[in-house]
Amino acid sequence: MPQIIPIRDLRDTTKVSEMCNATNEPIYVTKNGYGDMVVMSMAAYESRFAQLEAYNRIMESDAQAERGELLDGPETLQALRKKYAG
Repeated sequence: MPQIIPIRDLRDTTKVSEMCNATNEPIYVTKNGYGDMVVMSMAAYESRFAQLEAYNRIMESDAQAERGELLDGPETLQALRKKYAG
């Protein structure tokens, strides 16, 4: 369940930091009862960013497959081995 705090609670940075690191989930900050921003730990941010990057790569691979830009697996591995095995 998402944690929601009012913006005035950001004054206690230690408490907010502890909340972020304890849940490893984003904390939603409201201002005048409306969503204003999101605060999260570095670990949560890096995890979500890596996940987004993986999704983007999958989508690009899917688009390449739809365009017919496919490579033969064994041929590609053989070429890479020849290039880097020295």
